[in-house]
Amino acid sequence: MLDGLQKETESKMQKALESLSSELKKVRTGRAQVSMLDAVKVNYYGTPTPLNQVAAVSTPDAKSFLIAPWEASVLKDVESAIVKADLGMSPQNDGKVIRLKVPELTEERRKDLVKSVKKIAEEARVAVRMARREANDELKKAEKAKEISEDDLKRGEGDIQKLTDKYIAKVDEAGDDKEKDLMTV
Repeated sequence: MLDGLQKETESKMQKALESLSSELKKVRTGRAQVSMLDAVKVNYYGTPTPLNQVAAVSTPDAKSFLIAPWEASVLKDVESAIVKADLGMSPQNDGKVIRLKVPELTEERRKDLVKSVKKIAEEARVAVRMARREANDELKKAEKAKEISEDDLKRGEGDIQKLTDKYIAKVDEAGDDKEKDLMTV
């Protein structure tokens, strides 16, 4: 029972870490990353479709995107979807492709982004702690129902705490790395 509970708890904590990772990818640094455009949904024949499914998205250099739609007829829809997504970048349409320039981040904007990174990291820490609490509750229920001994309860809680510490450290590391990335000019 203890092994199964520990694996399930670790799985929940891993999901929290993966969620943190995907949220941090959305936070814009000064460099162009294709994941920055994940939120853009293009009206493709009446259906909101992710940008990467209607166009080839590339980063020819660190400060720009090149978006080449599969069909020329979708070009205007792609352009309007980028404007609606409010990414802080204005699209330049040359009739075949759309270019986006990533603007430089101001010091104030960097500090705002660091605050949002801290908030995202704290949400991940809360999710990890929630997984710990659920596991400890399961252990206490099992001990109350005489399924495990008091020693097993203490050992299980200790193991869950070690797991929690490990994942909290990973969350902190990911948050710190993103902050350093943001503050690097």
